[in-house]
Amino acid sequence: MSEGKAPDRRKQDNRPGPAGQSGGAVDAFLREAGSLAPVAAGADQGRLIFALDATMSRQPTWDLACSVQAGMFDTTARIGGLAVQLVYFRGFRECRASRWVSDPRALTEIMTGLRCQGGLTQIERVLRHVRRAAQERRIAAFIYVGDAMEEHVDTLCALTGELGVMGIRGFFFQEGDDPAATAAFAEMARLSGGAHERFDAAAPGALEALLRAAATYAAGGMGALQKLAEGDAGARRLITAMKRS
Repeated sequence: MSEGKAPDRRKQDNRPGPAGQSGGAVDAFLREAGSLAPVAAGADQGRLIFALDATMSRQPTWDLACSVQAGMFDTTARIGGLAVQLVYFRGFRECRASRWVSDPRALTEIMTGLRCQGGLTQIERVLRHVRRAAQERRIAAFIYVGDAMEEHVDTLCALTGELGVMGIRGFFFQEGDDPAATAAFAEMARLSGGAHERFDAAAPGALEALLRAAATYAAGGMGALQKLAEGDAGARRLITAMKRS
């Protein structure tokens, strides 16, 4: 897991494909699941991109994220609601984005239809997608959940810095303590004005609290996050991490 890996200089398409656009039963399922709860156009609804590393080592954490993601919607419902788009990568250059959804059941349906596959990280493609999506509609923040960084860190930092200038905060939630990932995620969080925090998959409450806090920021800004922090340790932890970045 090194940041010095030589880039593949062949022409590549860095755009995530729409979830469920290739053949197979899972893809057909995703097409159906993605249409369960399309987001109604609402100017006051926060938008959050929820990006996950779905390479082979990530299956336990993928299952964990699936089980706790509903808290993002529950917490933000009273402050205007939240629209979430799932972005994931796995296998050989597979990187996909779901429809925007505002119902945790729809996101659960999408996530439970997927299984992790071996491959390298594709964080650059995720960041380029966030930038492109933000040119179409306002996005307040993105969450990235992963344990490794196998790309050129300077390229990732440049892209994240652009997102920070656009007002899009990045929340990097890292499982484990891989040193290359730790250094990269911390710097990317700093450049975006977001936060980098580690969590242990054996303690599901930690990730749930971090997701809930980041979603609250996306839905209602710093004011909503500070209000949540009055009674929520996860929100206080995220605010501390944001100040540290």
